[in-house]
Amino acid sequence: MALFSFYNVRKPRQYEHKPIYWDPHKEAMEERIRKVKREMGVEEELTIEDYKAEIKGSFIEGTSHLKKSRDRGQDSRSRTYKNVKLLLAASILLGIFWYLFM
Repeated sequence: MALFSFYNVRKPRQYEHKPIYWDPHKEAMEERIRKVKREMGVEEELTIEDYKAEIKGSFIEGTSHLKKSRDRGQDSRSRTYKNVKLLLAASILLGIFWYLFM
């Protein structure tokens, strides 16, 4: 019984990366410079924010069932609401079955 213990379950070690040197002021300054260059139209290279806009809808376009639900006007909130209604109806029916036959 020494192999398994339910009381003292060991947690895995956490990864803690500590950078050698990080200058938050320099990083903030570079971000402000990039933002100003973008507003002036000088900087034309794509940044991470530009890629995020392209990636955002690509998963839905690759799956047929999500594309159909989007075309019908359903979003994740309505799908969640339908699932909750289904679970509630199933639990009510299970309760009635248990009450009548047990």
